[in-house]
Amino acid sequence: MTHPLDPLTSDEFRATTALLSAEHGVGEGWRYCSIEGLQPAKADLDAYATDGTVPARVVEVLCLEQATNRTFRGRVDLSADAVLSFEHVPGVQANFTVDEWEEADAALRAHPDVIAALAKRGITDLSLVFMDTWTYGDAVMPEQWKDRRIGWSDTWVRAAEGANPYAGPVNGLHCVIDINTMELLAIEDTHTVSRPDVMGEYVPRHVPDRLKGHRPPRKPLEITQPEGIGFEVDGHELRWQNWTMRVGFNHREGMTINAVTYDDAGRTRQVAHQLSFAEMVVPYRDPSVDHYRRTAFDIGEWGLGFMTQSLELGCDCLGEIRYLDAVMHDSTGEPYTITNAICLHEEDSAIGWKHVDHGADGGGAGAEVRRQRRFVVSFHVTVANYEYIVYWRFYEDGNIECEVRATGIMVVTHVEEGQAHPHGTLVDERTYAPYHQHFLVARLDLEPDGRTNTVQRSETVIDPIGPENPLGLGIRQVSTPIAVEGHDDFRWESQRAWKVVNERSLNGLGTPVAYKLVPGGAIPSFFHPESPVFQRAQVIGHTVWVTPHDAEERWPAGEFVNQSKDDHGLPEWVQQGRSTTDTDVVLWYVFGIHHITRPEDWPVMPADIVSFWLKPVGFFDRNPSLDVEPAASSSCHTEGDASSKGGSHCH
Repeated sequence: MTHPLDPLTSDEFRATTALLSAEHGVGEGWRYCSIEGLQPAKADLDAYATDGTVPARVVEVLCLEQATNRTFRGRVDLSADAVLSFEHVPGVQANFTVDEWEEADAALRAHPDVIAALAKRGITDLSLVFMDTWTYGDAVMPEQWKDRRIGWSDTWVRAAEGANPYAGPVNGLHCVIDINTMELLAIEDTHTVSRPDVMGEYVPRHVPDRLKGHRPPRKPLEITQPEGIGFEVDGHELRWQNWTMRVGFNHREGMTINAVTYDDAGRTRQVAHQLSFAEMVVPYRDPSVDHYRRTAFDIGEWGLGFMTQSLELGCDCLGEIRYLDAVMHDSTGEPYTITNAICLHEEDSAIGWKHVDHGADGGGAGAEVRRQRRFVVSFHVTVANYEYIVYWRFYEDGNIECEVRATGIMVVTHVEEGQAHPHGTLVDERTYAPYHQHFLVARLDLEPDGRTNTVQRSETVIDPIGPENPLGLGIRQVSTPIAVEGHDDFRWESQRAWKVVNERSLNGLGTPVAYKLVPGGAIPSFFHPESPVFQRAQVIGHTVWVTPHDAEERWPAGEFVNQSKDDHGLPEWVQQGRSTTDTDVVLWYVFGIHHITRPEDWPVMPADIVSFWLKPVGFFDRNPSLDVEPAASSSCHTEGDASSKGGSHCH
């Protein structure tokens, strides 16, 4: 039976497109930009949990009529087999699709003017050429084509078949293309740079021998669970230790974590309604002709779901693994399956807690040690040259950690000998990688013991030196409620963090329960407020935003960021001045990577890692992992060579 929070199935995608085809003629000459199952209202989910009342299965569709360049939004009730609404949304451009990206590459490489421009540079083997089409922001769009759905292309050329295309930029050559018609509108041919002798390869057969064989071979590292996995998978519901959650998936956010609860000695306690990523903004901080347009909204313009990779393709997960598939759709609305899209597994996480009593002998008498385990739910996304790997980790002590790893290949540019490159780092011969940033916006709909919550700023202050504090030792913790929606900023000097507090639920000590956002990777925007790039993404100007829950307020830089001019998301929503006291609140966290590029990031980037934590603060009366059992002695290595043997599983 389908749960109301489950992602759409292939049959549901097809039922949706069949209804829109029959009632509104959506078919030939149209593109489906997105098809998403909407979450039911929280009250409807409560009714389903209480008495089994099944809420309507509602689907939202964004589609594009190519001949008129008009975007339409439709809502379909699959439960009633009916179209609820179908309306033109004026003045916007829906997200780009993978089909359009691939078709633009093919169209440009086949165009005689592009072929001629490449031939002028001595590039004649079109099988080695790759045209990477990017979206536009309003401020950098050519004025004469602002009424169209347009993209601009980078041009790359491989050194050989199967080699890294991103090692061969064709500088000064960019195309403007109408994505509806695949018409070449212009070729911008500003300058040429001769190709230097670079080593931009990472696939073993293309890496020169001089760079191989200098590292001692790895010894086997074996991870086994002889008695099987320690978690349960029931459809999209996951259960591990005291945790229960449901995994969702959609085109824009990719994987979502829903309905998170913790079993506290037989009492099921709410922790979060949904944890997800709502936007990713990647501005390149190089104003040169090759890079001034390069700002990506990887979630709003493209969609993490569409870019999710099957984990069949490599050794992405280690241990005893289970997987969930994901179903997406192409621009005709036809569904397809991403096999093994989501990885589920347990990990050892070193020491969870330990103490050795004074006087314990050398044999360890009096020592209590508990190894920590964590349950990991992850998915991997490839957005052109970059990879993003997202891990949600659940711990036995009630902590939740979110980690993002960025890897892949940097954008690079060739320069002439001695040419300045102040906005990037030299990473190879006459080749620099521009500075850029990766801003992620996490949407944290936390519900500690329910939906009557207030976000409190939590920070440490220094007591003044005086009669009661003569040595200057005193510090105290100050919590300030954020009573009205708005934003807040990280402060290192006070170790500022934010708690979602439920004043109506008290722990055994008589204090309110809470979950705390412990920030990591918080970075400033480094934008002038008047920058037109910043105007599209004002959300990145602050570390935290707080709003009351509104099911229609999901996208922090606005619903339509493709070709956008202004941020119609959080900066506009908070102007309403709504109360965020003792209510259902959403905490939005902006974090990421300030990427000052390095030679060590080339030709393929070691994973750059950022993370944040959600920690219980007074949610439990004491350490909830006290009841974790000691590890079996056979699992521990204390002397000699008594390590256990087993098999390693790379899935």
